[in-house]
Amino acid sequence: MDPVESPSRPRTGGALRLVVAATPLAGSLLFPLLVPLLMVRVGIGAGVLAAVVIGSLWFAAMLRTSEMPGHH
Repeated sequence: MDPVESPSRPRTGGALRLVVAATPLAGSLLFPLLVPLLMVRVGIGAGVLAAVVIGSLWFAAMLRTSEMPGHH
């Protein structure tokens, strides 16, 4: 394949590329910082709830922003 961009493939915007790149990093930093902090300050139940909510949202965001290679 040639490195020239195909006219049939839309070009990804800069903001979307930033979100795609930041999603794994944001979740991997937010999860271990927020969950133990909530467990200590509020209680174990709040930490577990935060773990479930953050994990679910992170998983959904990762699926939504994933980039799969195209099949030609």
